[in-house]
Amino acid sequence: MTNDLPVRPDTPCVAVCSTTFDEICRGCGRSVVEVAHWVAMTAEQKEVVWQRILAQGYPRRNT
Repeated sequence: MTNDLPVRPDTPCVAVCSTTFDEICRGCGRSVVEVAHWVAMTAEQKEVVWQRILAQGYPRRNT
């Protein structure tokens, strides 16, 4: 079985963690639920999140 998923960092976290105004981290773009469950997510589930956050302009280091 071949893994066709792109090579990504272990996490989209950029150490700019803030969910002050809503449930989305200002640094990585993940929801608080996605952050909390990240380590238990499959590679395919993580890739879905990666595609969404990249399309939305995340991760952002200078927010």
